[in-house]
Amino acid sequence: MVSNTLRISEKAPLKYPKSVGFIISNEFCERFNYYGMRTILVLYLTSKLHYDDDTSTVLFHVFTMLVYLCPLVGAIIADSWLGKFKTILYLSIVYAIGGVIIALGAVPPLQLPVKEATIIGLVLIAVGTGGIKPCVSAFGGDQFRLPEQAKQLATFFSLFYFAINAGSMISTSLTPILRQDVHCFGDKDCFSLAFGVPAVLMLLSVVIFVAGKKLYTMKPPAGNMIFGVSKCISDAIGGWRRERKTNPRKHWLDYAEAASGLKMVSDTKTLLKILVLYLPFPVFWALFDQQGSRWTFQATRMDGELYGYTIKPDQMQVINPLLILGFIPLFDYVFYPILSKIGIRRPLQKLTLGGLLAAVAFGLSAFVELKLEAEKPIVPGPMDAQLRIYNGMPCDYHFKTDLPMGLSGKIKPLDVWQELQIPVMKEMKYRYNATTDNAKCHNIFGELKLKPGKAIGYFIADDRLHEFEDYPTKPKLGNPAVRVLLNIPSYEGLMQIRDPTGENTKLTAYDASKLVNVAAGESTIVINGKTAANITTKGGGVYALVINSDSMSSFISKAHVVVAPNQVHMMWQLPQIIVITAAEIMFSVTGLEFSFTQAPQSMKSVLQACWLLSVAIGNMLVVVIAELKFFESQAAEFALFAGLMIVDMFIFMLLAMGYTYVQHPDDPEHGHVEETSKSNTNGNANRVRNAGHSNAAFDDNEK
Repeated sequence: MVSNTLRISEKAPLKYPKSVGFIISNEFCERFNYYGMRTILVLYLTSKLHYDDDTSTVLFHVFTMLVYLCPLVGAIIADSWLGKFKTILYLSIVYAIGGVIIALGAVPPLQLPVKEATIIGLVLIAVGTGGIKPCVSAFGGDQFRLPEQAKQLATFFSLFYFAINAGSMISTSLTPILRQDVHCFGDKDCFSLAFGVPAVLMLLSVVIFVAGKKLYTMKPPAGNMIFGVSKCISDAIGGWRRERKTNPRKHWLDYAEAASGLKMVSDTKTLLKILVLYLPFPVFWALFDQQGSRWTFQATRMDGELYGYTIKPDQMQVINPLLILGFIPLFDYVFYPILSKIGIRRPLQKLTLGGLLAAVAFGLSAFVELKLEAEKPIVPGPMDAQLRIYNGMPCDYHFKTDLPMGLSGKIKPLDVWQELQIPVMKEMKYRYNATTDNAKCHNIFGELKLKPGKAIGYFIADDRLHEFEDYPTKPKLGNPAVRVLLNIPSYEGLMQIRDPTGENTKLTAYDASKLVNVAAGESTIVINGKTAANITTKGGGVYALVINSDSMSSFISKAHVVVAPNQVHMMWQLPQIIVITAAEIMFSVTGLEFSFTQAPQSMKSVLQACWLLSVAIGNMLVVVIAELKFFESQAAEFALFAGLMIVDMFIFMLLAMGYTYVQHPDDPEHGHVEETSKSNTNGNANRVRNAGHSNAAFDDNEK
């Protein structure tokens, strides 16, 4: 009777681990924090920290590079010393501190050293998120008993991947709204809240993770195979130096057999064969990760109006995770079967096609950039200057100057006289004389100051010229900007501009220096509670609104377009985003599948570390190209990356031609490795999806 009871209990299915809920919730919060912060990062660097686009791109990709270098450190710490739980906990605390520092640095009243706070925060976040990256999914896998819970483990990985995508999609949609639509501390945006909400989610992530401590299954550190591989290679080099003449071997790694063992040598040989194929991989990541930098900058110069809603430039990044969820089943059940019929079945073939699709995506982005460059505003070069003179008086003015080429002209009331390319070698002063036939106004004379590389504006009001620095470039965040030129006595009372969101900004008479960022649509200038003028703005445009009053209740105004609004619609980015997402499915997902099925059981974590290292090197490549500044044209740089990707895939094809696929035994203790033909690889995908605990190392891959 007792033995029957034991048999029944042995066959009873194990309950799903409750601890998994804490791990998945933790991952959702962590991914929300990472992608939320990353989505708005480059716009923060340009608009608030005042870095130029190239420097912001460099900082963004240096940060991303650190994110993908730190998993090596995290894996070694977890496997060799602290174990997964303590590594995740300690580095998550570091991670959360980094997020809080960035959020606090973005709060103007605190007057923290913003640039320094941002850099420190980014370094801490990189160490934290990179360090826990190889541990979280593997720690989740530790909660299951194998092989009894293999199916439940597969469900966990599906939920885990869903949490990654859900956190990414929600934060990528929400943080741009918090950034632009919420106004705080007197600014037209609220970066402190947009960084603060993800930081709070990261703190919550730590709390959730600790809350499940009593339920976790914790395995002690088992040693990191990276050290084993390093020792094997070191032993082989030493043996080769000593024995290459007296006891020659077939392969240079065979010299390590005595010190490292036959199995370690065999596994290391297989590892190095795969790593040779990894050599071209960084170029793909150099292209892929520019979605968060160069492509976001591109979106700031595009029209986001769509059926009454304005798409924020950084919100375009949400399309990638949305497409990922739809593309994975589409590729598995539709696209891959079609490719199979035309002979594209093997993982390395799919990898090549994915790389070529990335080149196509950057070709499309270069085409879009050409359309944008055709509308690029004229900006002063290093050897010339711009001059605009706005007439806020109710009189015609005839200008005579001693500017180069004898530039002179007539400015009607509320009109503007401009010259956009005046040769200036150094800061110069030019005399002018402005006369009028109208008795209401006075003749004026004086000096015009011009500086190389600058756009100088003057506003005629109160019978004199008010000087200010003009703004001949598009706003960094893609929103409209308005300069209100008021020739109205200061005793008129309260003067303000009210944008379509109802946000009011105080104005001052004759204050030509204030450039007000507004929401797209119709803004109203209100003086003493009465509407003085209206102006309709569009994203990316810079406007000057000249207003004159000859009584307390009568106002006349005229709007001028200083920089034309964005004309190319943001949906022109959709084809390149679709293609790069398809490239990601074929390159990233297939690459992980190939790595998992071809790597020996003992080498899967090492190969995952090398995969992440290739991402880091790819981001370093972007930094190098951005710093070298090969081209002034962004379209030419995009074309360079496309061409580089094509050459890279040609090299990859040459390397792949010599690769022979292997099939490893299901029993990791069994030493036999079966080589297969290059076409006999159709079962790889199923092997990955049905794999047990060792699949954990490959699931927490960045999208």
